[in-house]
Amino acid sequence: MSSPRVLVVDDEADLRELLEITLLKMGLDVDSSETLAEARRLYAEREYSLVLTDMRLPDGLGLDLVRDVTASGKNIPIAVVTAFGSAENAVVALKAGAFDYVSKPVQLDQLRVMVQSALKLNEPDTATADHKPAASRLRGNSAAIQALRAQIGRLARSMAPIAINGESGSGKELAAREIHAQSSRADKPFIAVNCGAIPEALMEAEFFGYRKGAFTGAADERDGFFQAANGGTLMLDEVADLPLAMQVKLLRAIQERRVRKIGATSEEPVDVRIISATHKNLEKLVEGGLFRQDLFYRLNVIELRLAPLRERLDDLEELTQAILGRLGTFEHKVTMGPGVLDALRAYAFPGNVRELENILERALAFSNDGVIAVEDLALKGGSAAGLAAAPPSVAAPQPAAIPVPPPAMPAASPAAPAPAVTAAPLAAASSPADAAAPGISMPPLPAFDVLPSDLPAYLAAVERDIIIRALAQTSYNRTQAAQLLGISFRQLRYQMQKLNIQEPET
Repeated sequence: MSSPRVLVVDDEADLRELLEITLLKMGLDVDSSETLAEARRLYAEREYSLVLTDMRLPDGLGLDLVRDVTASGKNIPIAVVTAFGSAENAVVALKAGAFDYVSKPVQLDQLRVMVQSALKLNEPDTATADHKPAASRLRGNSAAIQALRAQIGRLARSMAPIAINGESGSGKELAAREIHAQSSRADKPFIAVNCGAIPEALMEAEFFGYRKGAFTGAADERDGFFQAANGGTLMLDEVADLPLAMQVKLLRAIQERRVRKIGATSEEPVDVRIISATHKNLEKLVEGGLFRQDLFYRLNVIELRLAPLRERLDDLEELTQAILGRLGTFEHKVTMGPGVLDALRAYAFPGNVRELENILERALAFSNDGVIAVEDLALKGGSAAGLAAAPPSVAAPQPAAIPVPPPAMPAASPAAPAPAVTAAPLAAASSPADAAAPGISMPPLPAFDVLPSDLPAYLAAVERDIIIRALAQTSYNRTQAAQLLGISFRQLRYQMQKLNIQEPET
């Protein structure tokens, strides 16, 4: 079996010779060319596993060769050699279809890593019947998801940075993992980092690592995210939340492919593919001076957009069944009752797939024997038609609305302590009447002199007080109390458990 063959295109004799010697020592066959015209002739006559070209040639640009190779349809990876500091040229080449790039002066260790990654793309598929490729993480068969899978298949063959844009809960990390799984780096680490969850003072240490004794508390040497992802993929989730000072350091690490640990005197090479993700508009952040333009261009080489769930409702049934399969067990399956899927299809899903998971998990808590009914969904907002109440013949009579004053804070039980109301005085109280939903009778809310300092605890105390009053009014008949409050019996039972409301001993 013949060795893989590489085409080297460079008009500098010394560099061309260095590249040839390095590749030959790696066991590869090498052809070389000084000009664009000669490179085109060789590429037309022979089969290559990799093309490596300088950006500037005597009779043209290496970028022209990148476009030729990409347009040939042979799926041959082509990498470019760029001058030191010419990050813009590298980005242009990657956008044109280049697999990767190396900067002058060429670091041979980086060159070898890049060549090995490129050659993996042309290895024959060795999967057998007993070792089939894993199923796609991206469920569904809508036009949007099929186009996304096809785009990911193309992007996985490149080393170009990818910026994934999509609403919260649309599956950005799943898409990033899918790119990694289909790439030549699939057997290397995939490290996902939530940039918004790291305290600013710890960012440099978390990303680049530190040496023992570099600062107080550094008892041992530690690798950062870049070292942990070496050879694989580093996903920068919520990249828009990076502070400007860290953006500068991140840009250098991405461009130079080297990082320096805190306390170290020298840099170390790292080989990572960068995938960034955000639900924010980075271009607007750049315009507002909140995100560096040079980092934006470095990360946004290839843009991948994820469609929100409301744009691919054809996938809703498959997604729902998959989620219910995870929520159930072998002995206790979770199923949907009549009308549930139609109700979900009519909902807008501002939180996308993550919200769908939360809705189904909550509905399961309310369900009887693992069968989710429409009323268990408790969908709010959106355009969910058909979620209204039961037919008039069986609808429960609705009592007059009960005015609800603020709960008596000292009366709350130890299980649900009421917070102290200590916030600054309100400038003006807005009228709550405008917030009432159409068709719902709501009493006026009490005027607040101060805002609650702990809103969740305050609302829990309000809800607890209302439920206790409804139970007292119905002599603790939970069915009647649920009807009084306009909720299902299961919802009332769930809230009583959550708020630790006990029936009085008789």
